[in-house]
Amino acid sequence: MNAPLYALEHTALLLVDPYNDFMSEGGKLYGAIKATADSVGMFDNLRAILAKVRGAGMQVFILPHHRSHPGDFDHWKHMNPVQIAARDSQMFAVGSWGGEWNPEFGPKEGDVIVHEHWAQSSFANTDLDMQLKQRGIQKIILVGFVANTCIESTGRFGMEMGYHVTLVRDATAAFSAEAMHAAHEINGPSFAHAIVTTETLLTQLPG
Repeated sequence: MNAPLYALEHTALLLVDPYNDFMSEGGKLYGAIKATADSVGMFDNLRAILAKVRGAGMQVFILPHHRSHPGDFDHWKHMNPVQIAARDSQMFAVGSWGGEWNPEFGPKEGDVIVHEHWAQSSFANTDLDMQLKQRGIQKIILVGFVANTCIESTGRFGMEMGYHVTLVRDATAAFSAEAMHAAHEINGPSFAHAIVTTETLLTQLPG
């Protein structure tokens, strides 16, 4: 893939699910992502990317998963296994510490917080596409959680919608090394325009 150029006015960083349940020790999903996050240096890489992006004045979008409420899935006919697990564990539960933003990686002033997604794609049933188009965004850089579900699904949908999609292989995590491999080596090349490391991305960002 050819290295893209990330023009400030046409590029946005999309940060998926920066909740305590994912990003803080003691969170319901922190233990599940820790091994892959540590193996690629995800937390430090996110720090570097966010500092560069915000320092340059690039737009950051926060793409949150639906915060769990008791009874969310009552009478649903077609729950998938992930939704069943979410119902049972009440991950990102509204009003809970786990459902609050991680204090370091959560939204800052000027970030755009889009509507919560119910499954995996942050485009489906949200205002993400409208918010991007209103700001003239053409290229999206995806980071956060989880590499082979929400990141992949949002990237696929974004490609179908006409956006230039970049995955950052060491600024995400998953529940297994196999899932990380599938996301970046098998599935990613079928839809992403660029799959880069943080080191490479930082040289291509403005500022």
